[in-house]
Amino acid sequence: MSTAPSPVGVAVSAEVEAALASGGAVVALESTIISHGMPYPKNLQTAMEVEAIVRENGAVPATIAILDGVPHVGLNSEQLKRLAISGTQFQKTARRDIAQVVASGGNGATTVSATMFFAHKVGIPIFVTGGIGGVHRHGEKTMDISSDLTELGKTPVAVISAGVKSILDISRTLEYLETQGVTVAAYQTNEFPAFFTDTSGCKAPCRVDSPEECAKIIEANKNMHLESGILIAVPIPKQHAASGNIIESAIQQALKEADDKKITGNAITPFILDRVKVLTGGSSLEANIALVKNNALTGARIAVAFSDLRKRATNRSVRSAL
Repeated sequence: MSTAPSPVGVAVSAEVEAALASGGAVVALESTIISHGMPYPKNLQTAMEVEAIVRENGAVPATIAILDGVPHVGLNSEQLKRLAISGTQFQKTARRDIAQVVASGGNGATTVSATMFFAHKVGIPIFVTGGIGGVHRHGEKTMDISSDLTELGKTPVAVISAGVKSILDISRTLEYLETQGVTVAAYQTNEFPAFFTDTSGCKAPCRVDSPEECAKIIEANKNMHLESGILIAVPIPKQHAASGNIIESAIQQALKEADDKKITGNAITPFILDRVKVLTGGSSLEANIALVKNNALTGARIAVAFSDLRKRATNRSVRSAL
């Protein structure tokens, strides 16, 4: 059950509220991947499995969406089912869309930027997604740059993702993240992962090898009041990585089709991912699900490590005050 909207205008589930109050581990989850990322009932099954993975690894999942004009942090099973069945009837909601969806009493599935905004608003420091948006190919001409990147520049939430979606310009995306002052770390690898594949040809700015290392970076970011986000890029498990050449070929074909059909804006990514799924015989969808689950596993462990680190720091402060 969700509570009534809090003074900050957000309905936080009792479970998430209790975990936050006790300093427990909480992992924010987006809802666009459920509504726009895959068909029903696969989307509901995946959402429930991802939440289960978070729980099994010691954290509380907090899926975020706007329901009837009210932002919710932590959805119950009926709300998750409603989101999954409604699918694209829910508006894809980035930061720029929040006010309009809330004011109109609408239903919004939150993207990375909106999920980060609400997570920070209620005090959740860690957020798991599939892949983030970035600088689109030919972005130097179109200026088509995802609001995920500017959100990372101004919202202190650690985002656990499989790097940047491989349909984007990865090197320019990393350059833009540097401009935004975002700490970017690759998990247990030196190369920045490219969503469907674990290689991109781009070296990661830094490397982390354990949940504890990640927790220390999140803590340092908080203590220094940097007020910017952190991107922790986790490569897709090797056993699930589809052939990079096959997917790259499918991406190029899908990009051409999108251009021919004059598909633009936030409709591009769902179109291309759907076409790539068709062109690769569904292997890209299975890879997508596998990487999201792996990110949930890693994110939950990072959330637990961060919670433990904060509790130890609090205990030291209490002892020193005695």
